Amino acid sequence: MTSADRSGEAPVRAKRADARRNERKLLDAAASVFVDSGVDAPIREIAASAGVGMGTIYRHFPTRADLVVAVYRHQVEACAEAGPALQDGAESPFTALREWVDLFVDFLVTKHGLAHAMGSDSSGFDTLHAYFLDRLVPVCERLLDAAVDAGEIRPGTRAYELMRGIGNLCIGSDSDPDYDPRRMVELLLRGLRRPVSS
Repeated sequence: MTSADRSGEAPVRAKRADARRNERKLLDAAASVFVDSGVDAPIREIAASAGVGMGTIYRHFPTRADLVVAVYRHQVEACAEAGPALQDGAESPFTALREWVDLFVDFLVTKHGLAHAMGSDSSGFDTLHAYFLDRLVPVCERLLDAAVDAGEIRPGTRAYELMRGIGNLCIGSDSDPDYDPRRMVELLLRGLRRPVSS
């Protein structure tokens, strides 16, 4: 390959990298809006948060379901990638678990609107749910195991059980302004703690 050919490829790669960054920025903004306002939030609110025009969103995601599914996948990947980073950087394994659970709760707020946004596409929802389990259960399991190994929590809780319990505690938060799922999840995490011997 000649240097001219190589120089011709660089702008294409840069453009693709820019497009990926812009899409991530858009999905981050949409996720934040969905957490605050639900998956039925106006597209103009998402566009304003992302700093783009509404046409840009519709060009990437022609329907609301397309956008919600993309945000869902984006958040699954963010949760999956956050686990090891938190494990490496947190002051303790339990702190890493708690911080990861906080991200997971944000994700669940979006997930609860997914079935409605996808309408009758139950097979698509099932595929996404399997993807969610494949990516996140192992991450949660590693965080739990590290906290058990450090003597911070009791052994015996399975990752799937914990995630399912957190999911159940998050149900209803969108319909009851007096219900705070984060408080309930914090109580659940406290229940996992190993008592400190005096």
